[in-house]
Amino acid sequence: MIRKKLFMLLSMVVLVVVGLSACGRKSAADKDTWTVATSGTLYPTSYHDPKTKKLTGYDVEVIRAVAKGLHKKVRFKEYGVDGMLTAVKTGKADMAVDDFAISPNRTKSYRMSTPIKHSFNSIVVRESDDSGIHNWSDLKGKKSAGEAGTGYQRLSQQLGAKLVNYDNVSNDVYIKDVASGKTDYIMNDYYLQKLALAAAPNSGLKIKKGMYFTTNEDGSGEGIVMNKKDAKLQKQVDGELAKLRKNGTLSRLAKKYYGADITKKPHVHIDKHFKIQSKYDGR
Repeated sequence: MIRKKLFMLLSMVVLVVVGLSACGRKSAADKDTWTVATSGTLYPTSYHDPKTKKLTGYDVEVIRAVAKGLHKKVRFKEYGVDGMLTAVKTGKADMAVDDFAISPNRTKSYRMSTPIKHSFNSIVVRESDDSGIHNWSDLKGKKSAGEAGTGYQRLSQQLGAKLVNYDNVSNDVYIKDVASGKTDYIMNDYYLQKLALAAAPNSGLKIKKGMYFTTNEDGSGEGIVMNKKDAKLQKQVDGELAKLRKNGTLSRLAKKYYGADITKKPHVHIDKHFKIQSKYDGR
């Protein structure tokens, strides 16, 4: 009986040691794998290909290219905007990509990569009546379609609009609701909106001309979000991005997904009358 108990005790010790060893191996493996938070619903930045169902998009493929250059693997996790940023802040994700603007407000809480995209902003309205929007003061009382937690919705609220928030839905939902009158406009990145409307040619919507704007006057653009403590990761990512710019990979991906070289600052007339003290930080 004593021998039997001793054998059982030794067996348990062996199992514990093996278990700890396995955990150690798993932890070491995880160091070679980045967990990246993204939406999976923002075309053409981060979305699922309709045919293959594979996650792809400009930001997604940029991360894959960076990871490949640094001999890393990537595991994507899908969240809404607030969920992505929380995942990075709490360490559940190493970084987040989803057309995130590099802004003074955001860089207070996170590390941001060098820009992977330059753009400007616009609003989508109904073709028939411009949704009753002819200038910025007309946004007061109008229904703004957007995702909770975005700078676009905060900015719309500052301009007096009524917020209609969605939880990480695809572009077609936004388009249908503006067309039906459930909402009045969508405020977002110009290139994203242009492609969304091109994918729905009979939507009855348009981009409102003359109301292009930016609050990133230094042209800081959009980048990859990382934890404030990850200075080493930021340095590695920026170093690899520099190589991808130099060898033309970023430009090639930009043209593939946006049909334009968004790695360069755009030449467009921005509404200089758009003046607002805002905590706007893009998506």
